[in-house]
Amino acid sequence: MNYKVLKVLFIWLSLFGFILNTDSKEDERPNIVVILCDDLGYGDLACYGHPKIKTPYLDKMAKDGIRFTDFYSTAPVCSPSRVGLLTGRSPNRAGVYDWIPSGRDVHMRKSEVTIPQLLKKAGYSTCMSGKWHCNGKFNSQWQPQPSDAGFDHWFGTQNNASPSHENPQNFVRNGKPLGELKGYSCQLVIDEALNWLGERQKKNKEQPFFMFIAFHEPHEPVASPKNMVDQYDGVARNHDEAQYFANVTNLDAAVGKLLKTLKEMKLDQNTLVVFTSDNGPETLLRYGPRSGRSFGVADPLRGMKLWTTEAGFRVAGIMHWPTRIKPGQISGETISALDFLPTFCDLADAKVPVTLKLDGTNFLPALEGGGVKREKPLLWVYYSALNERRVAMRDGKWKVLAKMNFPKTKTINQKNVLQAKGATLSDFQMFDLSQDIDESNNLTETKPSKFKELKNTIELQYRELVNDSHVWK
Repeated sequence: MNYKVLKVLFIWLSLFGFILNTDSKEDERPNIVVILCDDLGYGDLACYGHPKIKTPYLDKMAKDGIRFTDFYSTAPVCSPSRVGLLTGRSPNRAGVYDWIPSGRDVHMRKSEVTIPQLLKKAGYSTCMSGKWHCNGKFNSQWQPQPSDAGFDHWFGTQNNASPSHENPQNFVRNGKPLGELKGYSCQLVIDEALNWLGERQKKNKEQPFFMFIAFHEPHEPVASPKNMVDQYDGVARNHDEAQYFANVTNLDAAVGKLLKTLKEMKLDQNTLVVFTSDNGPETLLRYGPRSGRSFGVADPLRGMKLWTTEAGFRVAGIMHWPTRIKPGQISGETISALDFLPTFCDLADAKVPVTLKLDGTNFLPALEGGGVKREKPLLWVYYSALNERRVAMRDGKWKVLAKMNFPKTKTINQKNVLQAKGATLSDFQMFDLSQDIDESNNLTETKPSKFKELKNTIELQYRELVNDSHVWK
Protein backbone atom coordinates (compact mmCIF):
# COMPACT_ATOMS: atom_id res chain seq x y z
CA MET A 1 0.00 0.00 0.00
CA ASN A 2 1.57 3.28 -1.08
CA TYR A 3 1.96 6.42 1.04
CA LYS A 4 -0.93 8.35 -0.58
CA VAL A 5 -3.41 5.55 0.10
CA LEU A 6 -2.25 5.31 3.71
CA LYS A 7 -2.61 9.09 4.15
CA VAL A 8 -6.19 9.06 2.78
CA LEU A 9 -7.04 6.08 4.99
CA PHE A 10 -5.58 7.83 8.06
CA ILE A 11 -7.59 11.00 7.36
CA TRP A 12 -10.79 8.98 6.84
CA LEU A 13 -10.29 7.04 10.07
CA SER A 14 -9.51 10.25 11.96
CA LEU A 15 -12.71 11.87 10.70
CA PHE A 16 -14.72 8.75 11.54
CA GLY A 17 -13.24 8.76 15.01
CA PHE A 18 -14.11 12.42 15.45
CA ILE A 19 -17.70 11.74 14.46
CA LEU A 20 -17.89 8.93 17.01
CA ASN A 21 -16.35 11.09 19.70
CA THR A 22 -18.97 13.81 19.28
CA ASP A 23 -21.37 11.40 20.96
CA SER A 24 -19.63 12.09 24.28
CA LYS A 25 -20.95 12.42 27.79
CA GLU A 26 -20.66 16.20 27.51
CA ASP A 27 -22.86 16.27 24.41
CA GLU A 28 -25.46 14.14 26.19
CA ARG A 29 -25.71 16.39 29.23
CA PRO A 30 -29.25 17.70 29.63
CA ASN A 31 -30.45 21.24 29.40
CA ILE A 32 -32.03 22.35 32.67
CA VAL A 33 -34.96 24.72 33.18
CA VAL A 34 -36.30 25.74 36.60
CA ILE A 35 -39.70 27.45 36.65
CA LEU A 36 -40.44 29.16 39.97
CA CYS A 37 -43.85 30.65 40.78
CA ASP A 38 -44.48 33.25 43.47
CA ASP A 39 -46.95 32.41 46.28
CA LEU A 40 -48.55 29.50 44.43
CA GLY A 41 -50.40 27.36 46.98
CA TYR A 42 -49.94 23.59 47.21
CA GLY A 43 -53.56 23.13 46.14
CA ASP A 44 -53.74 25.77 43.40
CA LEU A 45 -53.25 23.45 40.40
CA ALA A 46 -55.83 21.06 39.00
CA CYS A 47 -53.34 18.18 39.20
CA TYR A 48 -52.94 18.94 42.92
CA GLY A 49 -56.66 18.89 43.50
CA HIS A 50 -58.05 22.36 42.83
CA PRO A 51 -61.70 21.89 41.78
CA LYS A 52 -62.03 25.02 39.63
CA ILE A 53 -58.70 26.38 38.36
CA LYS A 54 -57.81 25.06 34.91
CA THR A 55 -54.14 24.22 34.39
CA PRO A 56 -54.08 21.94 31.32
CA TYR A 57 -50.40 22.40 30.44
CA LEU A 58 -49.09 21.69 33.92
CA ASP A 59 -51.51 18.78 34.23
CA LYS A 60 -50.06 17.33 31.01
CA MET A 61 -46.52 18.04 32.18
CA ALA A 62 -47.28 16.03 35.33
CA LYS A 63 -48.95 13.24 33.32
CA ASP A 64 -45.96 13.03 30.97
CA GLY A 65 -43.43 13.19 33.81
CA ILE A 66 -43.39 12.96 37.58
CA ARG A 67 -45.40 14.80 40.23
CA PHE A 68 -44.05 15.00 43.77
CA THR A 69 -46.46 15.08 46.71
CA ASP A 70 -43.77 16.00 49.27
CA PHE A 71 -41.78 18.76 47.58
CA TYR A 72 -40.42 21.65 49.66
CA SER A 73 -39.15 25.16 49.09
CA THR A 74 -36.15 26.32 51.10
CA ALA A 75 -38.07 28.94 53.13
CA PRO A 76 -41.67 30.04 53.75
CA VAL A 77 -41.09 33.44 52.09
CA CYS A 78 -39.63 34.69 48.82
CA SER A 79 -36.07 36.09 49.23
CA PRO A 80 -34.57 33.33 51.40
CA SER A 81 -36.38 30.73 49.31
CA ARG A 82 -34.64 31.95 46.15
CA VAL A 83 -31.24 32.22 47.80
CA GLY A 84 -31.57 28.67 49.13
CA LEU A 85 -32.62 27.36 45.73
CA LEU A 86 -29.66 28.95 43.94
CA THR A 87 -27.02 27.96 46.53
CA GLY A 88 -28.16 24.52 47.73
CA ARG A 89 -27.72 25.79 51.29
CA SER A 90 -30.07 27.03 53.96
CA PRO A 91 -30.49 30.75 53.21
CA ASN A 92 -29.57 31.45 56.84
CA ARG A 93 -25.98 30.57 55.98
CA ALA A 94 -26.06 33.43 53.47
CA GLY A 95 -27.62 35.81 55.99
CA VAL A 96 -30.96 36.05 54.16
CA TYR A 97 -33.62 35.33 56.76
CA ASP A 98 -36.73 37.10 55.46
CA TRP A 99 -37.94 38.96 52.37
CA ILE A 100 -35.68 41.85 51.30
CA PRO A 101 -37.32 45.30 50.97
CA SER A 102 -36.00 47.58 48.25
CA GLY A 103 -32.94 49.55 49.32
CA ARG A 104 -31.87 47.23 52.14
CA ASP A 105 -28.25 46.27 52.61
CA VAL A 106 -29.12 42.56 52.79
CA HIS A 107 -28.21 40.61 49.66
CA MET A 108 -26.88 37.32 48.34
CA ARG A 109 -23.18 37.99 48.67
CA LYS A 110 -20.73 37.58 45.82
CA SER A 111 -18.92 34.89 47.80
CA GLU A 112 -21.95 32.57 47.61
CA VAL A 113 -21.55 29.69 45.17
CA THR A 114 -24.56 29.30 42.87
CA ILE A 115 -25.98 26.82 40.37
CA PRO A 116 -25.44 29.08 37.33
CA GLN A 117 -21.84 29.78 38.36
CA LEU A 118 -21.00 26.08 38.59
CA LEU A 119 -22.85 25.12 35.43
CA LYS A 120 -21.27 28.00 33.53
CA LYS A 121 -17.82 26.74 34.50
CA ALA A 122 -18.87 23.33 33.16
CA GLY A 123 -19.72 24.84 29.76
CA TYR A 124 -23.40 25.76 30.10
CA SER A 125 -24.91 29.04 28.94
CA THR A 126 -27.20 30.62 31.54
CA CYS A 127 -30.25 32.88 31.62
CA MET A 128 -32.46 34.38 34.35
CA SER A 129 -35.85 35.84 33.51
CA GLY A 130 -38.34 37.17 36.08
CA LYS A 131 -38.30 38.03 39.76
CA TRP A 132 -34.80 38.28 41.30
CA HIS A 133 -35.37 39.40 44.93
CA CYS A 134 -31.92 38.29 46.12
CA ASN A 135 -30.81 41.82 47.00
CA GLY A 136 -32.14 45.14 48.26
CA LYS A 137 -30.19 47.39 45.90
CA PHE A 138 -31.25 46.03 42.55
CA ASN A 139 -29.34 47.06 39.44
CA SER A 140 -26.81 48.91 41.59
CA GLN A 141 -23.02 48.82 41.69
CA TRP A 142 -23.19 48.51 45.48
CA GLN A 143 -24.47 44.95 45.55
CA PRO A 144 -24.03 41.81 43.40
CA GLN A 145 -26.55 41.45 40.58
CA PRO A 146 -27.75 38.40 38.60
CA SER A 147 -24.67 38.55 36.36
CA ASP A 148 -22.46 38.21 39.46
CA ALA A 149 -24.42 35.08 40.38
CA GLY A 150 -23.46 33.49 37.07
CA PHE A 151 -26.19 34.48 34.60
CA ASP A 152 -25.00 35.35 31.08
CA HIS A 153 -28.30 37.08 30.35
CA TRP A 154 -30.83 38.48 32.81
CA PHE A 155 -34.17 40.21 32.63
CA GLY A 156 -35.97 40.93 35.85
CA THR A 157 -37.22 43.00 38.74
CA GLN A 158 -36.07 43.48 42.32
CA ASN A 159 -39.34 42.21 43.78
CA ASN A 160 -42.88 42.27 42.35
CA ALA A 161 -43.92 43.39 38.90
CA SER A 162 -45.05 47.00 39.35
CA PRO A 163 -47.62 48.45 39.42
CA SER A 164 -49.09 44.99 38.77
CA HIS A 165 -48.65 42.04 36.43
CA GLU A 166 -50.24 44.07 33.63
CA ASN A 167 -47.93 46.45 31.71
CA PRO A 168 -45.14 46.44 34.33
CA GLN A 169 -42.73 49.36 34.46
CA ASN A 170 -39.82 48.05 36.53
CA PHE A 171 -38.05 45.43 34.41
CA VAL A 172 -34.32 45.66 33.75
CA ARG A 173 -32.40 43.80 31.04
CA ASN A 174 -28.68 43.27 31.67
CA GLY A 175 -28.48 46.50 33.65
CA LYS A 176 -30.69 48.63 31.38
CA PRO A 177 -34.11 49.78 32.74
CA LEU A 178 -36.79 49.17 30.12
CA GLY A 179 -39.68 51.38 31.25
CA GLU A 180 -43.26 50.31 30.68
CA LEU A 181 -43.72 47.00 28.86
CA LYS A 182 -46.99 45.95 27.27
CA GLY A 183 -48.44 42.63 28.33
CA TYR A 184 -48.64 40.42 31.39
CA SER A 185 -45.62 39.60 33.48
CA CYS A 186 -45.52 35.82 33.06
CA GLN A 187 -45.86 36.13 29.30
CA LEU A 188 -43.15 38.81 29.15
CA VAL A 189 -40.89 36.63 31.28
CA ILE A 190 -41.37 33.50 29.18
CA ASP A 191 -41.00 35.41 25.91
CA GLU A 192 -37.69 36.90 27.09
CA ALA A 193 -36.34 33.47 28.01
CA LEU A 194 -37.44 31.94 24.71
CA ASN A 195 -36.06 34.85 22.68
CA TRP A 196 -32.74 34.39 24.43
CA LEU A 197 -32.88 30.68 23.73
CA GLY A 198 -33.65 31.25 20.06
CA GLU A 199 -30.72 33.64 19.60
CA ARG A 200 -28.45 31.31 21.53
CA GLN A 201 -29.43 28.35 19.32
CA LYS A 202 -28.35 30.29 16.23
CA LYS A 203 -24.89 30.82 17.71
CA ASN A 204 -24.17 27.49 19.36
CA LYS A 205 -26.97 24.96 19.48
CA GLU A 206 -24.66 22.24 20.76
CA GLN A 207 -23.98 24.05 24.04
CA PRO A 208 -26.24 22.97 26.93
CA PHE A 209 -28.15 25.66 28.81
CA PHE A 210 -29.61 26.48 32.21
CA MET A 211 -32.64 28.77 32.47
CA PHE A 212 -34.14 30.12 35.70
CA ILE A 213 -37.66 31.36 34.92
CA ALA A 214 -39.12 33.14 37.95
CA PHE A 215 -42.74 34.18 37.47
CA HIS A 216 -44.24 36.98 39.57
CA GLU A 217 -47.61 35.27 39.45
CA PRO A 218 -49.75 34.68 41.45
CA HIS A 219 -48.28 37.12 44.00
CA GLU A 220 -50.61 40.01 44.83
CA PRO A 221 -51.74 42.39 43.48
CA VAL A 222 -52.91 40.17 40.65
CA ALA A 223 -53.82 41.25 37.13
CA SER A 224 -55.03 38.78 34.52
CA PRO A 225 -56.17 38.79 30.87
CA LYS A 226 -59.86 39.58 30.51
CA ASN A 227 -60.66 36.51 28.42
CA MET A 228 -59.26 34.30 31.19
CA VAL A 229 -61.08 36.20 33.93
CA ASP A 230 -64.34 35.91 31.98
CA GLN A 231 -64.20 32.12 32.06
CA TYR A 232 -64.18 32.19 35.87
CA ASP A 233 -66.78 34.90 36.48
CA GLY A 234 -69.81 32.96 37.62
CA VAL A 235 -67.63 29.99 38.63
CA ALA A 236 -65.62 31.80 41.30
CA ARG A 237 -67.24 33.27 44.42
CA ASN A 238 -66.59 36.82 43.24
CA HIS A 239 -64.66 38.83 40.67
CA ASP A 240 -61.50 39.02 42.82
CA GLU A 241 -61.38 35.25 43.05
CA ALA A 242 -61.94 35.02 39.30
CA GLN A 243 -58.91 37.30 38.84
CA TYR A 244 -56.80 34.95 40.96
CA PHE A 245 -57.98 31.81 39.17
CA ALA A 246 -57.19 33.46 35.84
CA ASN A 247 -53.76 34.45 37.13
CA VAL A 248 -52.87 30.81 37.71
CA THR A 249 -54.29 29.84 34.32
CA ASN A 250 -52.17 32.55 32.68
CA LEU A 251 -48.92 31.24 34.19
CA ASP A 252 -50.01 27.75 33.10
CA ALA A 253 -50.31 29.07 29.55
CA ALA A 254 -46.78 30.49 29.82
CA VAL A 255 -45.50 27.03 30.82
CA GLY A 256 -47.35 25.62 27.83
CA LYS A 257 -45.59 28.08 25.54
CA LEU A 258 -42.22 26.97 26.93
CA LEU A 259 -42.93 23.27 26.45
CA LYS A 260 -44.24 23.85 22.93
CA THR A 261 -41.17 25.88 21.94
CA LEU A 262 -38.75 23.31 23.34
CA LYS A 263 -40.50 20.67 21.24
CA GLU A 264 -40.40 22.82 18.09
CA MET A 265 -36.67 23.39 18.64
CA LYS A 266 -36.22 19.63 19.15
CA LEU A 267 -34.84 20.29 22.62
CA ASP A 268 -37.62 18.75 24.69
CA GLN A 269 -36.33 15.19 24.84
CA ASN A 270 -33.12 16.03 26.67
CA THR A 271 -34.27 19.00 28.75
CA LEU A 272 -35.12 18.61 32.42
CA VAL A 273 -37.95 21.04 33.21
CA VAL A 274 -38.73 21.60 36.89
CA PHE A 275 -41.84 23.47 38.04
CA THR A 276 -42.33 24.62 41.63
CA SER A 277 -43.14 27.60 43.91
CA ASP A 278 -41.09 29.76 46.26
CA ASN A 279 -43.47 29.25 49.20
CA GLY A 280 -47.11 28.71 50.10
CA PRO A 281 -50.09 30.96 49.39
CA GLU A 282 -50.53 34.50 50.61
CA THR A 283 -53.69 34.95 52.68
CA LEU A 284 -52.95 38.20 54.53
CA LEU A 285 -54.58 41.53 53.64
CA ARG A 286 -51.29 43.28 53.01
CA TYR A 287 -51.83 45.12 49.75
CA GLY A 288 -54.86 47.34 50.28
CA PRO A 289 -58.36 47.31 48.80
CA ARG A 290 -57.19 47.19 45.20
CA SER A 291 -55.90 43.67 45.57
CA GLY A 292 -58.75 42.37 47.72
CA ARG A 293 -57.45 39.20 49.31
CA SER A 294 -55.52 36.22 48.06
CA PHE A 295 -57.53 33.19 47.05
CA GLY A 296 -54.62 30.78 46.99
CA VAL A 297 -55.10 27.51 48.85
CA ALA A 298 -52.82 24.91 50.34
CA ASP A 299 -55.46 22.22 50.98
CA PRO A 300 -55.13 19.81 52.73
CA LEU A 301 -52.18 21.45 54.51
CA ARG A 302 -52.31 23.72 57.56
CA GLY A 303 -51.17 27.34 57.45
CA MET A 304 -49.99 29.70 54.72
CA LYS A 305 -46.98 31.65 53.55
CA LEU A 306 -44.76 32.77 56.49
CA TRP A 307 -45.77 29.72 58.55
CA THR A 308 -43.49 26.81 59.37
CA THR A 309 -46.40 24.37 59.22
CA GLU A 310 -46.55 22.43 55.96
CA ALA A 311 -48.49 25.06 53.97
CA GLY A 312 -45.64 27.53 54.39
CA PHE A 313 -43.18 25.55 52.29
CA ARG A 314 -44.68 22.31 50.97
CA VAL A 315 -45.33 23.25 47.35
CA ALA A 316 -46.01 21.84 43.91
CA GLY A 317 -43.12 19.92 42.36
CA ILE A 318 -43.40 18.66 38.78
CA MET A 319 -40.56 17.42 36.56
CA HIS A 320 -40.49 16.56 32.86
CA TRP A 321 -37.59 14.91 31.00
CA PRO A 322 -38.65 12.35 28.36
CA THR A 323 -35.27 10.63 27.99
CA ARG A 324 -34.99 9.97 31.73
CA ILE A 325 -38.38 10.24 33.43
CA LYS A 326 -41.07 7.67 32.68
CA PRO A 327 -44.51 9.27 32.35
CA GLY A 328 -47.35 8.98 34.84
CA GLN A 329 -45.28 8.86 38.03
CA ILE A 330 -46.45 10.19 41.39
CA SER A 331 -43.73 10.17 44.03
CA GLY A 332 -43.96 10.55 47.80
CA GLU A 333 -40.21 11.02 48.19
CA THR A 334 -39.20 14.08 50.19
CA ILE A 335 -37.53 16.48 47.75
CA SER A 336 -36.32 20.04 48.38
CA ALA A 337 -35.16 22.91 46.20
CA LEU A 338 -31.97 22.59 48.27
CA ASP A 339 -31.37 19.44 46.22
CA PHE A 340 -31.14 21.29 42.90
CA LEU A 341 -27.48 22.28 43.16
CA PRO A 342 -25.98 18.82 43.87
CA THR A 343 -28.35 17.16 41.39
CA PHE A 344 -27.83 19.61 38.54
CA CYS A 345 -24.07 19.57 39.04
CA ASP A 346 -24.12 15.78 38.79
CA LEU A 347 -26.08 15.98 35.54
CA ALA A 348 -23.83 18.70 34.13
CA ASP A 349 -20.60 17.03 35.23
CA ALA A 350 -19.87 20.25 37.13
CA LYS A 351 -17.45 20.27 40.03
CA VAL A 352 -18.81 21.28 43.43
CA PRO A 353 -16.12 22.77 45.72
CA VAL A 354 -15.21 20.18 48.34
CA THR A 355 -15.31 22.85 51.05
CA LEU A 356 -18.89 23.89 50.20
CA LYS A 357 -21.26 22.88 53.01
CA LEU A 358 -24.49 21.82 51.29
CA ASP A 359 -27.87 21.15 52.89
CA GLY A 360 -29.37 19.29 49.95
CA THR A 361 -28.73 15.94 48.30
CA ASN A 362 -28.93 14.32 44.87
CA PHE A 363 -32.55 13.48 44.00
CA LEU A 364 -31.86 11.59 40.72
CA PRO A 365 -32.84 8.15 42.14
CA ALA A 366 -36.35 9.49 42.80
CA LEU A 367 -36.87 10.11 39.08
CA GLU A 368 -36.74 6.37 38.51
CA GLY A 369 -38.80 5.29 41.50
CA GLY A 370 -35.91 4.99 43.93
CA GLY A 371 -35.32 6.48 47.35
CA VAL A 372 -33.39 9.62 48.20
CA LYS A 373 -30.72 9.33 50.88
CA ARG A 374 -30.17 12.29 53.20
CA GLU A 375 -27.25 12.69 55.54
CA LYS A 376 -29.33 15.08 57.64
CA PRO A 377 -32.98 16.11 57.87
CA LEU A 378 -34.47 19.20 56.24
CA LEU A 379 -34.45 22.19 58.59
CA TRP A 380 -36.08 25.62 58.39
CA VAL A 381 -35.17 28.42 60.83
CA TYR A 382 -37.36 31.39 60.03
CA TYR A 383 -36.98 34.76 61.75
CA SER A 384 -40.31 36.59 61.70
CA ALA A 385 -42.28 38.58 64.24
CA LEU A 386 -45.49 37.25 62.69
CA ASN A 387 -45.07 33.56 63.41
CA GLU A 388 -45.09 31.76 66.77
CA ARG A 389 -43.50 28.62 65.31
CA ARG A 390 -40.24 29.55 63.67
CA VAL A 391 -38.25 26.30 63.55
CA ALA A 392 -39.28 23.19 61.64
CA MET A 393 -37.67 19.89 60.73
CA ARG A 394 -38.70 17.12 58.32
CA ASP A 395 -37.02 13.79 59.07
CA GLY A 396 -38.49 10.93 57.08
CA LYS A 397 -42.21 10.87 57.80
CA TRP A 398 -41.76 12.96 60.95
CA LYS A 399 -42.26 16.71 61.33
CA VAL A 400 -41.14 18.70 64.39
CA LEU A 401 -42.04 22.31 65.17
CA ALA A 402 -40.43 24.47 67.85
CA LYS A 403 -40.19 28.05 69.04
CA MET A 404 -37.01 30.08 69.49
CA ASN A 405 -36.88 31.90 72.82
CA PHE A 406 -35.66 35.41 72.15
CA PRO A 407 -37.46 38.78 71.90
CA LYS A 408 -39.60 39.40 68.83
CA THR A 409 -38.55 42.28 66.60
CA LYS A 410 -39.96 43.61 63.37
CA THR A 411 -36.60 43.71 61.59
CA ILE A 412 -33.88 41.13 61.18
CA ASN A 413 -30.66 42.63 62.47
CA GLN A 414 -27.33 41.62 63.95
CA LYS A 415 -28.64 41.71 67.51
CA ASN A 416 -31.48 39.22 67.16
CA VAL A 417 -29.46 36.89 64.93
CA LEU A 418 -26.86 36.78 67.66
CA GLN A 419 -29.66 36.22 70.18
CA ALA A 420 -30.80 33.23 68.15
CA LYS A 421 -27.33 31.71 68.36
CA GLY A 422 -27.82 31.47 72.09
CA ALA A 423 -31.56 30.79 72.07
CA THR A 424 -33.11 27.60 73.37
CA LEU A 425 -36.04 25.81 71.73
CA SER A 426 -39.38 25.19 73.39
CA ASP A 427 -43.07 24.52 72.68
CA PHE A 428 -42.28 21.40 70.67
CA GLN A 429 -44.82 19.65 68.48
CA MET A 430 -44.31 16.38 66.61
CA PHE A 431 -46.42 14.94 63.79
CA ASP A 432 -46.46 11.82 61.66
CA LEU A 433 -47.07 13.32 58.21
CA SER A 434 -47.81 9.95 56.66
CA GLN A 435 -50.95 9.79 58.83
CA ASP A 436 -51.52 13.45 59.69
CA ILE A 437 -50.83 15.72 56.73
CA ASP A 438 -52.61 18.70 58.32
CA GLU A 439 -50.53 18.49 61.52
CA SER A 440 -53.51 18.23 63.85
CA ASN A 441 -52.33 15.43 66.15
CA ASN A 442 -49.36 16.37 68.35
CA LEU A 443 -47.54 13.14 69.33
CA THR A 444 -44.97 14.51 71.77
CA GLU A 445 -46.73 12.88 74.74
CA THR A 446 -48.05 9.71 73.13
CA LYS A 447 -44.69 8.76 71.54
CA PRO A 448 -42.15 9.95 74.14
CA SER A 449 -39.18 7.86 72.97
CA LYS A 450 -39.51 9.03 69.38
CA PHE A 451 -40.00 12.60 70.54
CA LYS A 452 -36.85 12.44 72.67
CA GLU A 453 -34.88 11.24 69.64
CA LEU A 454 -36.23 13.92 67.31
CA LYS A 455 -35.90 16.65 69.94
CA ASN A 456 -32.21 15.87 70.22
CA THR A 457 -31.90 15.90 66.43
CA ILE A 458 -33.62 19.25 65.88
CA GLU A 459 -31.63 20.90 68.67
CA LEU A 460 -28.37 19.60 67.20
CA GLN A 461 -29.28 20.68 63.64
CA TYR A 462 -30.55 24.05 64.86
CA ARG A 463 -27.36 24.78 66.77
CA GLU A 464 -25.17 23.84 63.78
CA LEU A 465 -27.16 26.06 61.42
CA VAL A 466 -27.44 29.20 63.55
CA ASN A 467 -23.75 29.02 64.45
CA ASP A 468 -22.94 28.96 60.73
CA SER A 469 -25.42 31.74 59.82
CA HIS A 470 -24.04 34.98 58.43
CA VAL A 471 -24.42 38.02 60.71
CA TRP A 472 -24.62 41.41 58.99
CA LYS A 473 -22.51 44.17 60.44
